Amino acid sequence: MALIDFGGVKEKVITRKEFPMAKARKVLKGETVAVIGYGVQGPAQALNMKDNGFNVIVGQSKRFPRDWERARKDGWRPGKDLLEIEEACERGTIIEMLVADAAQKAIWPMVAKRLTPGKALYFSHGFSIVYKNQTKVIPPKHVDVIMVAPKGSGTSVRRNFLSGAGINASFAVEQDATGRALERCIALGIAIGSGYLFPTTFKQEVYSDLTGERGVLMGAIAGIMEAQYEVLRRHGHTPSEAFNETVEEFTESLIRLVGENGMDWMYANCSATAQRGALDWKPKFRKAVTPLFRDLYRRVASGAETQRVLQSCGRSDYQQQLTKELNAMANSEMWQAGKATRALRPKEPAKHISGVVKGIVGRKSN
Repeated sequence: MALIDFGGVKEKVITRKEFPMAKARKVLKGETVAVIGYGVQGPAQALNMKDNGFNVIVGQSKRFPRDWERARKDGWRPGKDLLEIEEACERGTIIEMLVADAAQKAIWPMVAKRLTPGKALYFSHGFSIVYKNQTKVIPPKHVDVIMVAPKGSGTSVRRNFLSGAGINASFAVEQDATGRALERCIALGIAIGSGYLFPTTFKQEVYSDLTGERGVLMGAIAGIMEAQYEVLRRHGHTPSEAFNETVEEFTESLIRLVGENGMDWMYANCSATAQRGALDWKPKFRKAVTPLFRDLYRRVASGAETQRVLQSCGRSDYQQQLTKELNAMANSEMWQAGKATRALRPKEPAKHISGVVKGIVGRKSN
């Protein structure tokens, strides 16, 4: 493993240089990877592995025709490498559990029956294993239990793979029945196109992931955007102005600068007025939301958030209820304004960028 300094703390990570694709192919030679579920992570991981030359099959229930048809349109062949879940689990030597967390609880009995000695059970989230008292997902002792958790949605995993960048992922071994669990795990991380891999545990991954999704990654940022938009509108700002100052500038400009070189670099490449205001107000926002994050982490660690997911997402009418909630968001004034804003973006061909193009580097420091 490479030793990398992360803000003063040295951690070991695995890069493609030390574990190249050729090594991953050697480790997984003779293996059949059965990707169970073609919803969010399934398509990206399955297609990436297929493009990288690994033997992949997809297990997807025909009872969910939208996902079955999506897999078929993506080139998976019914009866050959697109199968019902039971048959895919029979054929696979590595079973990738990529259905939704609540669905994993539902299909576990049929999967468990097909976990013969020497197989590997793979997850991209620690949910089912860490909260086994609630999910009842308890693997037999004769299989490897491993995890590769990409730090992004399925579409990002696929897009980053196609762009050549890859996306970072964590990995963990919960159970090593074969003596090969670690190398199988890392090889799968490389196979799905990870930019680099960093070690964790199932417990640490699920605690950080559930906190992050409900916090900065999705819940908090959406809530903050709605709050700022509402305040601007109440003070007479137009929908287009409120949306541009709340969302558009963040997604199309500032967050990209953060991604390139960090928050300090983004601050350095904004106006002095923006810098001063942001630096003054950042500690106020931090103080306001820290109690929320503490409460959120407590609920994650206690299993309360897991219970909420299983109760809600396991209902037969969950998809209908989800559609109602997402439609309410989509039909809100803010996101309707966003739809109009996106439609106005120019569709001109990209300008050619060479080493002599000026004005794109920005300040190196303030």
